[in-house]
Amino acid sequence: MHEPQATAPDTVSAAAHTGRWRDALATASSNIAEIDSKRACGRLTRAAGLVLEAVGLRMPVGSDCLIELPGGQHSHGGPRTAEAEVVGFGADRLYLMPQSDVAGLVPGARVYPLEPSPLPKGVSAPREPGSKRLPVGDGLLGRVLDAAGRPLDGLGPITAASEVPLSGAQINPLMRAPIETVLDTGVRAINGMLTVGRGQRMGLFAGSGVGKSVLLGMMARYTNADVIVVGLIGERGREVKEFIENILGEEGRKRSVVVAAPADCSPLLRMQGAAYATRLAEYFRDKGQHVLLIMDSLTRYAMAQREIALAIGEPPATKGYPPSVFAKLPTLVERTGNGPEGGGSITAFYTVLTEGDDQQDPIADSARAILDGHIVLSRSLAEAGHYPAIDVEASISRAMTALIEPPQFASVRRFKQLMSRYQRNRDLISVGAYVPGNDPELDLAIRLHPRMEAFLQQDIHERADYEVSIAQLHATIGATHHG
Repeated sequence: MHEPQATAPDTVSAAAHTGRWRDALATASSNIAEIDSKRACGRLTRAAGLVLEAVGLRMPVGSDCLIELPGGQHSHGGPRTAEAEVVGFGADRLYLMPQSDVAGLVPGARVYPLEPSPLPKGVSAPREPGSKRLPVGDGLLGRVLDAAGRPLDGLGPITAASEVPLSGAQINPLMRAPIETVLDTGVRAINGMLTVGRGQRMGLFAGSGVGKSVLLGMMARYTNADVIVVGLIGERGREVKEFIENILGEEGRKRSVVVAAPADCSPLLRMQGAAYATRLAEYFRDKGQHVLLIMDSLTRYAMAQREIALAIGEPPATKGYPPSVFAKLPTLVERTGNGPEGGGSITAFYTVLTEGDDQQDPIADSARAILDGHIVLSRSLAEAGHYPAIDVEASISRAMTALIEPPQFASVRRFKQLMSRYQRNRDLISVGAYVPGNDPELDLAIRLHPRMEAFLQQDIHERADYEVSIAQLHATIGATHHG
């Protein structure tokens, strides 16, 4: 009769015991899940030069990680960290390259995989391991960004439509539209003598201090393009502001996106800046717009890759440049050009620094082979006050013959013949050793030389439309064609 009263405490005790075990298991499972997903980390074992080595992590090349730094905390309460990228591996070790200063780094510092930022609302694109996603969209027009897509202009946060992977999809070369439409650059010497087409990729070969930035600014302001993307890669920090405010100007900036990765950035960010500028140009091209991509400079991009490759142990090949440098250049350049028929285009101008004005510099030589033409700036012309200092004899546009009419081709050919005849005899003319009348062709070249020089020169604030440039070319040469 009293048994039910005796068993009631036992039942309650068993239920409470079971509940405690269930709570303990739930807590343990939660902790294990948190450790697996958020606390996986490795340790630094070596720091030598630009490269850090870490163990304890399995991460793909190209992925990002955070390295814990000693001393102080972020404003959100967490430890100070520096971002780094996986650039290679060997056995169980990862080779990392930091993207910022790592002063004070200590042995054994913890390394955490960097969680990718969430996709914008409503976007469900798959995220490949190690792929970076950066902002693109019409909201970037008129803005100045760094290599990671962060604003540098103090105009508030970026209002981008979406984020896209840094590496774009390759275009089947047979699907590309041919180069058949003339692009008006607003520069008389280029329009008349080195006609450029939409989708063409040109190199601007110059030593230091011969006016390449001024020429780029003229093209940025005057070229007939829907969108301009400017990549300032590895240049002096002072030049970034100067280019934007004084050379690009208000007119050019309104339809431009500027990506700046100055010389004091890590080599990773310099390479990423070039890739990001190209990706922005691809985005606008894929929308059907005609894009002008200006990259200053392709040489600094190659030098950044050289720094990375040498740091992780790749052997140097040509003048200190490892083989991977010459593999990276065409990979970057081939992303530009025309899209499929009826779509947009990217006309690209890459500056190439010629060390000591040496046109056989390995980067200059490699760039000439993969570009659709080259514009050479001459130091002697610049020193003589001839701007833009374009050496038309050493320059060529490979797509020009398919773009121009026979009368223009005849005038260009005649112009170069007379210019070359004059240059070959310049010393004789200067010292008065040439007697007029001995060579009718040279007499004509001497008579027309002032007019030809005037045609090739242009003030920075002067715009020369394509049709006007061709008319001035014909007027300069006049009725001197043979045949």
